[in-house]
Amino acid sequence: MPPRRDRFDPKRIRPVPVSEVGHKVRIEQFASPLKNDTTIDDLLRSLPGLLAARDLNRVIDRVAAAARGKDPVLFLFGAHVVKCGLAPVLIPLIRDGVMTALATNGAAAIHDYEIARFGSTSENVPENLPRGIFGMARETAEGMNRAAREGAEEGIGFGEAVGRALVHGKAPHRERSLFAAAHEAGVPITVHVAIGTDIVHMHESADGAAIGKATMLDFLAFVSEIERLTDRSVVLHAGSAVILPEVFLKAVAMLQSAGAAPGRFLAVNLDMIRGYRPTENVLRRPSGEGIQLTGPHEILIPLLAAGIRARL
Repeated sequence: MPPRRDRFDPKRIRPVPVSEVGHKVRIEQFASPLKNDTTIDDLLRSLPGLLAARDLNRVIDRVAAAARGKDPVLFLFGAHVVKCGLAPVLIPLIRDGVMTALATNGAAAIHDYEIARFGSTSENVPENLPRGIFGMARETAEGMNRAAREGAEEGIGFGEAVGRALVHGKAPHRERSLFAAAHEAGVPITVHVAIGTDIVHMHESADGAAIGKATMLDFLAFVSEIERLTDRSVVLHAGSAVILPEVFLKAVAMLQSAGAAPGRFLAVNLDMIRGYRPTENVLRRPSGEGIQLTGPHEILIPLLAAGIRARL
């Protein structure tokens, strides 16, 4: 005897009208075809009002609104942002007063310094390491380590010392430097260093005490910038897997302890992957609202910067 097989009878279900089911996606949210005379703002507004496209436009609107209202907009960035050649699209946002403070790590500062002085950066590690020359660029080490000493001795911090050195030293390509632009615009830029992570730490000119003091001064300046955040502020984070998310969380914790918690700002993470620390320490734990935009920096950041300028 064959085994018994019960089969569900579809007549038992209760169909309802489409209007009762309800849909999340509507044609009003669809993308629009572009015309030949399309502007960047037209392009962005033509994107679907859904998912990442919707979030990108929300971020652009929030940054533009913060800039119009003179509310702080912070940009935290890692080395990849600099190596991707994105300084030219970010510098106008510094000069126009959109970005009110910047923070980065030692690697990004080194890349920015090399670009400003030599017009190039990012050596071939697999090729140079076996030759014993990886990280051995004399001029880079001497210049960056001198800036650390001056920043510590004069009490101005690491970031300000790097920017000042590039401007006063008339670096040939300083127009492509985020540090030079920040110095000229009077916008704070801080460098958060972990000793031993950067190529300049391998050189005799490196002074651990000076580097530590210069970056500590920058950390305290960074905490002050976080304290200024309002409910209308935006914190943009791009390309730092560990250091900046950790520094950011500690800054917020210090302010919480001091009874000076910042406003419930919008935090945005722009990166190629969704990392643990940026997600937890930037988007979820400290902020009132978080948006994750996942994709290549070399596409996301120019779109974001162009959109902000268009809407201003």
